[in-house]
Amino acid sequence: MFLAHEVPVTLGGEATLTLRFRALHPDLAARKGRARWRPRLAEPAGLRFVRTTLLGHMPGWCPAVHAVGPFRPVELVADAGPLRVRAADLRTAYDGRDGRLTLTLTVDSRDGARPPATVEVAGQTAALAWIDADTLRGDLTIPGVEPWWPHTHGAPALHAVAARIGDTRIDLGRTGFRSLEVDRGPDGQGFALVVNGERIFARGACWTPPDIVGLSGDRAAYEPGLTLLRDAGANMVRVGGTMLYEADAFFDLCDELGILVWQDAMLANFDYPTDAAFLDGVRAEIAQLLDRTQASPSLAVLCGGSEMEQQAAMLGLARAAWAQPVLMETLQGELAVRRPDAVFVPNSPSGGALPFIADSGVSHYYGVGAYQRPLDDARRAGVRFAAECLAFSHVPDGLSDGALGVPAVHHPRWKERVPRDTGASWDFEDVRDHYLETLYAVDPRRLRYEDPDRYLRLSRAVTGEVIESVFGEWRRAGSTCAGGLVWLWRDLWPGAGWGVVASDGTPKAAWHAMRRAFRPVQAALTDEGVNGLAVHLLNETAAAIPAVVTLTALRDGAVPVFRAERAVALPPRSAQTIPAAALSDRFFDLTHAYRFGPAAHDVVVLTLTRSEGAETDAEPIAQSFHFPKGRALPRADLGLTVEVRHGEDGWALTLTTRRFACSVHVEDDGYRAQDAWFHLPPGAARTVRLLPRAGTTKAPDGEVHALNASAPIRYRGNA
Repeated sequence: MFLAHEVPVTLGGEATLTLRFRALHPDLAARKGRARWRPRLAEPAGLRFVRTTLLGHMPGWCPAVHAVGPFRPVELVADAGPLRVRAADLRTAYDGRDGRLTLTLTVDSRDGARPPATVEVAGQTAALAWIDADTLRGDLTIPGVEPWWPHTHGAPALHAVAARIGDTRIDLGRTGFRSLEVDRGPDGQGFALVVNGERIFARGACWTPPDIVGLSGDRAAYEPGLTLLRDAGANMVRVGGTMLYEADAFFDLCDELGILVWQDAMLANFDYPTDAAFLDGVRAEIAQLLDRTQASPSLAVLCGGSEMEQQAAMLGLARAAWAQPVLMETLQGELAVRRPDAVFVPNSPSGGALPFIADSGVSHYYGVGAYQRPLDDARRAGVRFAAECLAFSHVPDGLSDGALGVPAVHHPRWKERVPRDTGASWDFEDVRDHYLETLYAVDPRRLRYEDPDRYLRLSRAVTGEVIESVFGEWRRAGSTCAGGLVWLWRDLWPGAGWGVVASDGTPKAAWHAMRRAFRPVQAALTDEGVNGLAVHLLNETAAAIPAVVTLTALRDGAVPVFRAERAVALPPRSAQTIPAAALSDRFFDLTHAYRFGPAAHDVVVLTLTRSEGAETDAEPIAQSFHFPKGRALPRADLGLTVEVRHGEDGWALTLTTRRFACSVHVEDDGYRAQDAWFHLPPGAARTVRLLPRAGTTKAPDGEVHALNASAPIRYRGNA
């Protein structure tokens, strides 16, 4: 499936192209060879012999839609003209100030001429020298070139590259200049990407194809999802080994949007053959991938596949059987030749005493999540880099629920769409319910049948609360973690799947939580026990930010019983921690750690605002919240008000509240809120843009909800 084929043909008049696609399963039955283990992820077991996507073959979470037919377009290329470029080898490097480009062109020149040739990039031009009758080569240094950055840390600058041979101009697309290294940490067990000399906290999600039936590979298919990923603050996307190699447009967009790509080889879970024919096929597919993405600065990691080492270890095989060294050496060798500027990871997960240990190398972290560990396990586990994490059955919004055509929660068809590990006696709705009970002090089973609407609202909110809590922990100063990629980006079919985006492309509550957790300029709170609250401030940008930190404790969500404020400087590329106690001249038990009587407050609000001299922006840069009594706030009249506005940018709601409003969200058949499922403290207005849904022509007409509001607030716009 993954190999492109070039077939020379001579066409004389009318011609017919016939493609034959044999049935997969009879072919698998003829394959011989005993595997050392048999995974439960995909079926049939014979898939290990063939090079095809596992999509459609994973019954625990993926629809049974098999890939059949041409994977990518069939093109007829006319072999005419005096010159044809057969290959272009384009290498870039960046030393922190200057960029360097090395170009080798292999051409077919029919007349044998060797005209003068040049290469041009970023306003600089250099000569290309003829090495032999078919090969040209040249080097170009670009002083002070603007480098390519992940969008969270700078501008993803791209530069057009063109060659000229005689009168023929050859467009070589665009490239970026960046350096890339791995920081293993002082103990040699870490994994952090260093881009242009700066250590990057990589965050994002594991990708799913936008069209599982057609497997579309054009820009129109990729752009909505990748733009939404960038808008969530993600700076990395992982294409996992259970998926497929995406088309050139995918990498072009990641280049433009400033999103790093972690690319798995399409190998996952199986014990793969090591015969020469299989290895040659894998070598060829990786070579083609690296060649066609050679100018792409976004490609950062090539990984040998997903969970092969983990599968062998968990099934009890001896340590010597975990790795597949011949296969990994094949992949690493191709990377060294074709993309030495990218990082190689043998397998995901790997690197620890056990492949899946979190505190060494690359892990798949499900301590918080599938293994139902408490939230503080995110720190205790000492995660270094989570190439997968935080899988939940994320409930979509009401309109996406309806795509199933059955009532949410109770219907068997709803339940069959909830992801599960094959053979397990539990599913990921059970995992979500565990945290629902832990964080909101409710009985999910009782709530599900007594008040299903309340159950669904809390279920939408809780997975986002967990995501924010874990990434707040991982991104703080002093954390061992250098990255986390949420499993999974988008659902493959309607239902409460792993995706933080529904199958129709609508963001779920978890997407909004990711957007808050991934902000380049961030403020977060952690409970440090008897040491009180810690205030964590981050600034990943290249500019210093003058700011003000405000900490407020509220009783009954309305009465300030503690307030502290301090001007702070956020240096560029910085992370700092301030004890909350240092912000005030008097003791106040913000975490209720000392138990001197009942807690005097139910919520602590941390607000970070930008300041310029004596002026402070009204809109906060970031906010964080701590609930000393837990998140189970009683429902009450919050004094929530909504004003509908219409301007050049469309419709918007301005929200105010007299009491703290928890997980505020909008329900409107014609619009979705750009921001949702956020907490709203009293005393400040919050403006939320309304984005029209497809086909909407009417004015907004909906409700604003908060989890602790006694009733929603109705609004209606005037057309």
